[in-house]
Amino acid sequence: MASDSSPGGPRFLTASEAAERMRVSKMTVYRLIRAGKIPAVQIGKAYRVRENDLEQYLNSSYVNSAG
Repeated sequence: MASDSSPGGPRFLTASEAAERMRVSKMTVYRLIRAGKIPAVQIGKAYRVRENDLEQYLNSSYVNSAG
């Protein structure tokens, strides 16, 4: 498993922070979490997404345009 860059362990993002990075709505992030496309942990009613998991999702979502 890859090591996380932060000294205290993995950095977790709120759904709002993840949405801001992806430039999508918070609801889109919640849909991706519920669909199992982005792994997350639930703490009470709130979800947290590991920064590395979000980066992995984004890297795997690239598409090649036919040109």
